[in-house]
Amino acid sequence: MSNTSVTGDEPILLGFSGGLDTSFLVPWLKEKYSRPVITVTVDTGGIDAQAATKLAERAQALGAMDHRQIDARKDYFDSVLRFLIMGNVRRGQLYPLCVGAERVVQAQTLARLAKELGTTVVAHGCTAAGNDQVRFEVALRTIAPGLEILAPVRDQAFKRPQQLEYLQQRNLPVPPFGAAYSINRGLWGVTIGGQETLTSSDTIPETAWVLSPEAFTRPREPERHSVGFAQGVPVNLDGRSLEPVALIEQLEALAAPFGIGRGIHLGDTIIGTKGRVAFEAPAAEVLLSAHRELEKLVLTGRQVRIKEMLAQPYGDLVHEGQLLDPVCRDIETLFVSSQARVTGTVHVLLRPGAAFIEGLESPYSLMAVSKGVYGEAAGEWSPADALGFSRMLSLPGRFWQRAAMPDHE
Repeated sequence: MSNTSVTGDEPILLGFSGGLDTSFLVPWLKEKYSRPVITVTVDTGGIDAQAATKLAERAQALGAMDHRQIDARKDYFDSVLRFLIMGNVRRGQLYPLCVGAERVVQAQTLARLAKELGTTVVAHGCTAAGNDQVRFEVALRTIAPGLEILAPVRDQAFKRPQQLEYLQQRNLPVPPFGAAYSINRGLWGVTIGGQETLTSSDTIPETAWVLSPEAFTRPREPERHSVGFAQGVPVNLDGRSLEPVALIEQLEALAAPFGIGRGIHLGDTIIGTKGRVAFEAPAAEVLLSAHRELEKLVLTGRQVRIKEMLAQPYGDLVHEGQLLDPVCRDIETLFVSSQARVTGTVHVLLRPGAAFIEGLESPYSLMAVSKGVYGEAAGEWSPADALGFSRMLSLPGRFWQRAAMPDHE
């Protein structure tokens, strides 16, 4: 629960993204509570060495006593992203949970650091109108119920222009984009929120896209690449073996200039309102599309259908910050079991705005083992078998029609 009567001199741990909300909170928390602030950036992707240096410098310039950056990318992949790939999870059949899915990992990391440093107070910069407030606090209350949680941007209802003015009046650094756009970046993509996404009518300007600002004004020539999977996990790119984190980062660099994975998602927020956000998810788009096609080749129809029934509720749980619920472990167990034969190579054509799956192969191909050829020749069955099968398959419909006839003619 947010606590406005925090006392003592132990430091406040602030989850720090370097955006406007968390930049504003560094000096505000110091002034409000007369306590030191330690900024903590939990790296779940999208932070290179230069960006990390800038974050540390900005935190120091804003008045942080100390700044910690913790690399949680592998943990993020192992505990979240691999299951989103296995489940082909997209929210609203469009949005691949670019950001938000990592909030539980960030909350867990923040709680562990608080215990290590001996402080019981953590803070975040979430608003009252967004999803992240719920994700962070559900996770923190589950794993560390003794922590005091401060959420001043939400509880004091600070607006972005107010925060910007506060920093400018004190000659403190203002993040890039100022108050115009809220940018969140992670291993699975980028989200962009601005004035245009507050309604359903308009798109964001071309200059606001982070990964692909010239994708369509200066289009690239198409490129061919391949992605290899082993038991549902991406393991090689163009024949080069890579750990999943490195593969995702390199694939993003390849696909982003084509504008692949752009979208604007409109959906239901955790608190029940409709929300809209622009996103760029080039690596997610390629991997989810490639993985889905590989599954079609190696899984039975029933395996695919049952797994699809669990993918949406699993995505909902992740989206809502409920990743620690034990039912997620149950669903993940089925996902892992279903991936035993999801091994093979998928060939992808990258072109402006699209990742086109050109072909694929697997040692477990259910297509390759059939003696029949679809639309051409029978295999393990005869023409007579096919005729009998059609007759049998028509029986429920025939009985339905017959039941409506006089005297069941």
